[in-house]
Amino acid sequence: MNLNQASKEAENLRKKITQHNHKYYVLDDPDIPDAEYDRLFKELIKIEKEFPQLITNSSPTQRIGTTPLSEFKEIEHTDPMLSLANAFNEKEMQRFYDRLSTELSEEILVFSGETKLDGLAINLFYKNGVLHTAATRGDGFTGEDVTLNVKTIMQIPLNLIGDNIPKLLEVRGEIYISHKGFFELNKNQEKLKLKTFANPRNAAAGSLRQLDPKVTSTRPLSFSAYGIGNYEGKLKFDRHTQILNQLKNWGFPVSVESKELSGLKDCFDYYSHILNIRKKLSYEIDGVVFKIDYIEKQKILGNVSRSPRWAIAYKFPPIEEVTQLIDIEVQVGRTGTMTPVARLSPVNVDGAMINNATLHNLDEIKRKDVRIGDWVYIRRAGDVIPEVVSVIKEKRKNVKEFKMPKSCPICGSDVKKQKDKIAYVCIGGLSCDAQKNQAIIHFVSRKAMNIEGLGEKLIYKLTENKMIENIADIFSLKQNELSALDRMGDKSASNIIESINSSKSTTLAKFIYSLGIPEVGESTARALENYFHSFKEIEKSSQEEFENISDIGPIVAKNIKSFFTQENNKKIIKKLVAAGIHWNESKSNYSSNLKGLTFVITGSLKNIKRKDAEELLLSLQAKVSSAVSKKTDYLIYGANPGSKYEKALELGIKIMNEDCGIGGEGSKLLSLVLEAYLERRGIARL
Repeated sequence: MNLNQASKEAENLRKKITQHNHKYYVLDDPDIPDAEYDRLFKELIKIEKEFPQLITNSSPTQRIGTTPLSEFKEIEHTDPMLSLANAFNEKEMQRFYDRLSTELSEEILVFSGETKLDGLAINLFYKNGVLHTAATRGDGFTGEDVTLNVKTIMQIPLNLIGDNIPKLLEVRGEIYISHKGFFELNKNQEKLKLKTFANPRNAAAGSLRQLDPKVTSTRPLSFSAYGIGNYEGKLKFDRHTQILNQLKNWGFPVSVESKELSGLKDCFDYYSHILNIRKKLSYEIDGVVFKIDYIEKQKILGNVSRSPRWAIAYKFPPIEEVTQLIDIEVQVGRTGTMTPVARLSPVNVDGAMINNATLHNLDEIKRKDVRIGDWVYIRRAGDVIPEVVSVIKEKRKNVKEFKMPKSCPICGSDVKKQKDKIAYVCIGGLSCDAQKNQAIIHFVSRKAMNIEGLGEKLIYKLTENKMIENIADIFSLKQNELSALDRMGDKSASNIIESINSSKSTTLAKFIYSLGIPEVGESTARALENYFHSFKEIEKSSQEEFENISDIGPIVAKNIKSFFTQENNKKIIKKLVAAGIHWNESKSNYSSNLKGLTFVITGSLKNIKRKDAEELLLSLQAKVSSAVSKKTDYLIYGANPGSKYEKALELGIKIMNEDCGIGGEGSKLLSLVLEAYLERRGIARL
């Protein structure tokens, strides 16, 4: 067999194997015996071994066998992966329906109803029908590159089948583990004397995020597609149900329980039906999803924040269990806030073993009349956070009331109730170990200084060993000190030091946020940067000046002023600056040009990451939307802009190419955005 003959035969075998994989793993309807499938697979392996130049990344033989990764890289989604708003009862669902009905001026709305799988969202990117990359949702804009691991999931096609395959295509779906797969996985974990998983979702997430794809290949992961993101091709979809059908035709499994629904009654009936059959399903679900079926109406409704306004997840009631409350202890948070936590007799709640549950605050304890020794109902709020629902007073005996401690259980400092609030706080500040550790964890987090490698466990180890006492001490760490720690190699220590040094170049907003000022989040930090432009100006400003800033009220203003008047904080900030932390503080009149304008960004940008561009626009007081509408002022586009570009043209929206702009005002605005970004990072524009 020569190279040409081998190439043709290999391509023929790949097509046959892909089709058989689809029938077996997706349709559950194999049409050839296992022995025949094995023969075809072995034949392909033989050809690729003899002619290694014929091996392709999308070959069925390449699903497994790569070398382990050292870390996950980031992948930017060309179209943001939005999360869904939730409804927890009929009243909230009714409110959602009425709002959409009013805005669309239609009494009867048509929805697509689907089961809400309890798994891990994934974005699959195909080029010319071949799987190119796969990324987790991440923050909605950037996710982790898990391509090699995803390739091991047999239900995910490496090559799309059928017709009308777009040049570029983003497919969104859920990776999960079935009940049967979960049982077998934990059985195998026990056999190997390894830790078992609490529930299928945790098992799916842990399995997908293995650095070694060979480990992932042993896990029973499944996949279900529920929609598409950006795409480039001649296809035009009028309805979401059309998208689901097309996904099936391309070789993806989709929810067999999906259904077209007309009106609110249909939605309620569908919810009741799925709730009744929930336990009969082979996989875990935590609710149903309703999506406006007509794409044009989705576009009219648009998005708010990071959620589409045209879709909602109607969650099932959380499962409740009964257990005894053994004790109430107090946890001290990053800002000194003291949170009472119930210590419980262990109880299994919907697949998770619960030992502790939040009681929120003293007022909540009094409202529910919770006492130490009570028998209580426990549930996982939003199927995640354990909480005490109510007390079974009929079983009450030998109980005692809880009282908030007068001194901090960690450092012994006084505890005071915050004025005009229900919270109690430790006044120990950074001298309190609890606050100190949490402050450091916050400081190094991704949205703050973004120091990779300094995880929670390592931080606790560093503070226990007195290697660091506060956030400033991080910049005094030495590589040899880190490498001397247990389970810390030279390479890991070197990477941490490199990340520490890299973090020194930041933005003023990120630095402010990293300090952990009570109630000062990312948006408030950006507002402070945009208003003052100088850290020194912020330090010396009065509470009244802070209150002049939009969205900053008296309480937050007081917190900011109080933070910068404390001597200990001043010393730490001085040390941080001395360590080399810096940012650009050049004044600008940019904000006045962008205030009130709405931008949409689409396609792949060369000069700036999408999330950075959006963050920058927000800091300049512009609005950023993920959907094009009549309210959009400008569309900034890069390579492969997709349907948003076409929509902007239809509506006559001003369009700006990343490279050349549109001339006039548009060009100035685009230049402004890019120049501001580059200026902040000290990059000279050629």
